[in-house]
Amino acid sequence: MKILKPKFWQSNKISFFAIILFPFTFLFSFALLIKRKLSISNKFKIPIICVGNIFVGGTGKTPLSIEIAKSMRGKKKSVIIKKFYKNHADEHNLIKHHSNLILGVNRKRAVEQAEELNYDLAILDDGFQDYSLKKDLNILCFNSNQLIGNGFTLPSGPLRENLNSVKRAEIIIINGDKNEKFEKKLLKFSKNIKIFYTKYIPVDLDKLENKKILAFAGIGNPENFFDLLVKNGIEVEKNLTFPDHYNYKKSEIQKIIDYAKDKDLKALTTEKDYYRLKELGFSNVEYLKVKLKIEKEDEFFNEIFKYV
Repeated sequence: MKILKPKFWQSNKISFFAIILFPFTFLFSFALLIKRKLSISNKFKIPIICVGNIFVGGTGKTPLSIEIAKSMRGKKKSVIIKKFYKNHADEHNLIKHHSNLILGVNRKRAVEQAEELNYDLAILDDGFQDYSLKKDLNILCFNSNQLIGNGFTLPSGPLRENLNSVKRAEIIIINGDKNEKFEKKLLKFSKNIKIFYTKYIPVDLDKLENKKILAFAGIGNPENFFDLLVKNGIEVEKNLTFPDHYNYKKSEIQKIIDYAKDKDLKALTTEKDYYRLKELGFSNVEYLKVKLKIEKEDEFFNEIFKYV
């Protein structure tokens, strides 16, 4: 069962719920440590770029993976690799719309398949915590709205592992506003990491002009989608939040469409959600098309090409 992220994960204060979950947090962190110690890191013939995170979901890994794949056209025969999860078909379809994709229940086998198919570069969408692969470049993604939440690892907080793990990364991506305080915190762990910023830029705002919007999203951090609309002058009359990779029911979507029509609102969702709705037969529901803008883009890609 999918659930929304608890509010105490984002609290600046240590909450009661975080405290009572500390024993489970300790066990989770200990299990991760054992996994890392026992894992055998495999080296491959082709370079591997890992686009990962330590904050659970909603940090922009997939859009960045797609942009890296696009940048390789004409230079490298690249493929995005994702671990197969049955309920992640939305991301799979989104990637296939923009890039080559190999899915596998085992990332090691998926990279081997990429080599067999004569790809020159494997881009892991997620996999920072997969220690069975020796990566040539680790990129860690954060979102400026959430950063590291309350700073605790699961389940007391939203982190897959603690912030000390940035030592394993060469590049940090922060999606959103510049945050020098957070930059300084990251650089305490590693002075050699390169920090870049990205932003989502809507590219089809004209169709939303003078429209009142019913926005809905089932992504890692739906509030970021709603904030993006408001920041770009879109009048959001109502928003609906669903868990990440939510399996919408036809009746739920029809209810949203009917409500929007009754209230003279335009129903709008994300591109990732759109691919789930399309499979349900709702190809007429509109989504916000966005472009990922990488600040200091030339410098960013020059840094990447050092490793591939």
